[in-house]
Amino acid sequence: MQQIVTITDQGQITIPASMRRAMSLDQYNKALVKIEDRKLLIEPIVDLLSLGGMLIDKSKKQKNIDKIIE
Repeated sequence: MQQIVTITDQGQITIPASMRRAMSLDQYNKALVKIEDRKLLIEPIVDLLSLGGMLIDKSKKQKNIDKIIE
C-alpha cells in the first residue's frame, strides 16, 4: 500500500485514513520516526496499557513447576 502525501510548511504530513486503519492507529497514538537507507520510516509504538491481560490465558494452564524443571 502506498500513497503520495504533501509535506506542509510546518513539516507535517497526514497519514491517509486507509493506512491508519490498516495499522490500527488512533488519534494521539505515538509513533517512532526514523531514517533508514534514505527512507523515512514510521513505526507505531505499542501502548503498554493496551497489552494488559495478554498473558492471562497462558497463566491459566497451571503447569506443574516440577514437570517444567524436568
